[in-house]
Amino acid sequence: MENWSLVSVCVLLGLTTRWAVSFSSYSGAGKPPMFGDYEAQRHWQEVTYNLPVQEWYFNTTDNDLGYWGLDYPPLTAYHSLLCGHVAKLINPAWVELRTSRGFESAAHKLFMRTTVLFADILIYFPAVILYCIYLSDGSSKRKVATALCILLYPGLILIDYGHFQYNSVSLALTLWGIVGLGLGWNLLGALAFSLALNYKQMELYHSLPFFCFLLGKCIKQGLMGRGLLLLVKISLTVLVTFALCWWPFLSDPQLILQVLHRLFPVDRGLFEDKVANTWCSLNVLIKIKTLLSRDTQLLLSFALTLLSILPSSIKLLTKPTLWQFKLALVNSSLAFFLFSFQVHEKSILLPALPVCLMMNELPLMAVWFLLISTFSMLPLLLKDGLLLPYTVTSLAFLYLGVYLLSALDRSPEEELRLGSCHKRMQNYLSKHNLSLLVKCSFTVSLVAMAGLSFTSVVLEPPARLPDLFPVLVSVFSFLHFLAMLLYFNLVQLTEPSSKKSQKKTN
Repeated sequence: MENWSLVSVCVLLGLTTRWAVSFSSYSGAGKPPMFGDYEAQRHWQEVTYNLPVQEWYFNTTDNDLGYWGLDYPPLTAYHSLLCGHVAKLINPAWVELRTSRGFESAAHKLFMRTTVLFADILIYFPAVILYCIYLSDGSSKRKVATALCILLYPGLILIDYGHFQYNSVSLALTLWGIVGLGLGWNLLGALAFSLALNYKQMELYHSLPFFCFLLGKCIKQGLMGRGLLLLVKISLTVLVTFALCWWPFLSDPQLILQVLHRLFPVDRGLFEDKVANTWCSLNVLIKIKTLLSRDTQLLLSFALTLLSILPSSIKLLTKPTLWQFKLALVNSSLAFFLFSFQVHEKSILLPALPVCLMMNELPLMAVWFLLISTFSMLPLLLKDGLLLPYTVTSLAFLYLGVYLLSALDRSPEEELRLGSCHKRMQNYLSKHNLSLLVKCSFTVSLVAMAGLSFTSVVLEPPARLPDLFPVLVSVFSFLHFLAMLLYFNLVQLTEPSSKKSQKKTN
């Protein structure tokens, strides 16, 4: 009973923090003519409620794709349709065709915030609690502490409850997939992740680890016996799930092609805003968008993304354990973020999810990454008027990570888990010096983040460099992410999975 009481406290703290952040501003508030992501989500409710399915992704007189046209998979559209029906019951003006554009009111803001909170309560919170209770190691209090830190990760809270999106839905479905596979419920895992892919196409960042993990388990059981039967069951589960989600569009190939065109807008170029990935950072020195054609940029980004995820994917395929699976999810999603085509700053939430799941095993590196991921979105958060919630939630998360998870109290072996690489390092650095180096680097990074945050708010950039501070934040975060990609790959490729992790995946 005591443990469940602590879990209840964690849930209440998570809900309270989210609702407190929801009182702040949101994307595009009072900024016509396009407003922002808040209006995009409201507009999708308007479109899906008033128009037939066949027109949702097409440019028509009633559906101007230039004004926040729907560009997510069918499951997002169905979610918008459901919210649209509820909105219609409360106040028809919220989803009135054409006349509701840019609608803003306190009541509508309350409704929109509540829809996000309801989704969290329904699918995200249960997935986090189940993962921490059944798939994380340590004492019961340690599991509760991990759950609290995951629920209070500031990046997701600030984007969903400040900026305004429904990222927790796709991430929750992915987490249900991880929980399912971790507990040996392979069909549930395949079903949940298929739904995640049908909610947001960015879940492709996690797709190769899911594929390799499931295929590796089938190979392990024997592709001429039980493994083949399992592979057939998984394939049918995925196919049926996709067929049901895409059912209204299957009658006409043109419908399918148009949806796919909306989901993958390659015409928008290699990158747009100041995002902390390779291409935006490289653009500071080399104007790659003008030097290379769009097709060459697309091919280059595809090749680098594939090359960077292959080592971890092959390792997972040969050793399909939960520990390897989580590491591969980090490496794959982070590689996609750093090297793929048309990445948004909010996409860092995709690597952040599997990193959250490592706060028990790698507390210092996980807390470090999650703080950097939140910091990397600083220009967007400042644009949305979220300075106060950004500061408070980040400081609270830092304190909880260091205090509850003892992130700074572990030995170098526990801090880094680099296996044979750690032994080689000892030839140059003693355990004490290595630990001191890691902690000093962490501290310097925190000070630099605080300094850049302060200067971004207080100082005016030079007239000839109006984007100076966003670029500094972007490049600074990129260097951290690149180092983290190398680190997590080293952990996966050099450290064998624990027996306990292997047992859980059998």
